[in-house]
Amino acid sequence: MPYFDLSASQHNPDSPGSSVFDLPTQPHRAGENRSRQLTPTQTHRGHDELDTSFVVVSGGTGCNSIVAAFGNACYVLPVSDDGGSSSEIIRVLGGPSIGDIRSRLVRLIPPAPPSSPLDRIRNLLAYRLPTKCTEREARDEWRDIVEGRSPLWTGIPNDRKEMIRGLLVYFESEVLKRAHKNFSFLNGSIGNYFLSAATEFFRSLPSAIFLFSSITNSQANILPVIVTNHTVTIAAELEDGTKLVGQCEISHPVRSSVADLSISVEPTRDALDGNVGRPANVLFESTGKDDYEPLESRISRLFYINAYGNEIHPSPNPDYLHNLGQKDVLIYSCGSLWTSVVPCLALRGVASAIARSRSLRAKVLLLNAQNDRETDGYKAVDYISTISRTLNASYQPQSQTYGGLGRVTTTYPVSAFVTHVVYLKNTLVEVDVGKVVAMGVKCVEVTGPSDERTGLPKFDAECVRKAIQGILSDEARLNDRP
Repeated sequence: MPYFDLSASQHNPDSPGSSVFDLPTQPHRAGENRSRQLTPTQTHRGHDELDTSFVVVSGGTGCNSIVAAFGNACYVLPVSDDGGSSSEIIRVLGGPSIGDIRSRLVRLIPPAPPSSPLDRIRNLLAYRLPTKCTEREARDEWRDIVEGRSPLWTGIPNDRKEMIRGLLVYFESEVLKRAHKNFSFLNGSIGNYFLSAATEFFRSLPSAIFLFSSITNSQANILPVIVTNHTVTIAAELEDGTKLVGQCEISHPVRSSVADLSISVEPTRDALDGNVGRPANVLFESTGKDDYEPLESRISRLFYINAYGNEIHPSPNPDYLHNLGQKDVLIYSCGSLWTSVVPCLALRGVASAIARSRSLRAKVLLLNAQNDRETDGYKAVDYISTISRTLNASYQPQSQTYGGLGRVTTTYPVSAFVTHVVYLKNTLVEVDVGKVVAMGVKCVEVTGPSDERTGLPKFDAECVRKAIQGILSDEARLNDRP
């Protein structure tokens, strides 16, 4: 399928050929499965691999380095991150968190030559305002960007420049309407500002994602796990009864103004409207999760709360459930288990969509190479049990009754949710193969490169791709047996 190539075709920035929407030149035929589109990164792969489709449940940066392993993929991401640049946007403007989505959108921008228009757009949307400076210095740099004077605009075609800049101007106007909240531009992500403005302007996060993908020539299929214009807040209950509010407090705590929020575990209406009190501009180092202070007790469950601290049971994005019934492989990505993966599972209807899917040939957990604050002391069986326990929990506000049977709930076996665990050789997370197999889950060991910072093994696209190919080949051989 041919594409307009922003990286090569925009010789003249003022040319009318520099269209804002560089979409496929061939329209979809009636009844054609849109999810089967090929992306520019797929052209070097074999036919069988291109035919394999994925639903990838992930969040944060854990999956960013392996996206090349999933050519035809639907990425499901949480909208509950309340750290970094997202925290300040949520505090002042509200709305769902878009930081993880922006990070994945930037990562999925097709490769382009250095200094090409597409490369320049990538640099702009991936740029962060400095952290180690004064607020005035950060505002001055933002002023240069929003007024079009910054060197970051060099090489970007005028139509795209004015499209992006127009939404940045809109973002600033929304901030100025709330000047009493003293928005901080320190550590601000330009991509976050753009996506937040588009979400507010269209009153639709999926529409904002479409616009971001369109101006970057990306065919990325990214789904927010919950479709809402309101702020989404998660909370965790520990085994000792303690409750933690917000992703930062669970995963990498900083000083927070929500510590005294009273949480009710009584189910209430499922509206997400309102806004939990937010700390001002949560800043933390991305490397800080390696040096963590363990939780006083393990997490027993994760749930959603509304602005009043009441537990709610929101419905997932319908496109998420639809894709679970259409794709070939489900991937639980490496990354933060409780704050990246579980928020995409602790929703009504997800368990049955996974367990009863007729299309999913494998349901694969990519096991982390080391534990973090959320999973301190975990073994492979604990990761698998967390996924199974979360999905088997009831996320209905009221249990249904059938005749004289009273409350009826369906409990699925572990293998209905996880069929394979892929783990790295020399991982720091203990893998008791016998216990994992006894749960009905197959073990696949892979060799990955060493992380330059930690020296520990890590997943890369190549080892993940080989593991998936091996899993599907084994499943095909088993199905061919008489």
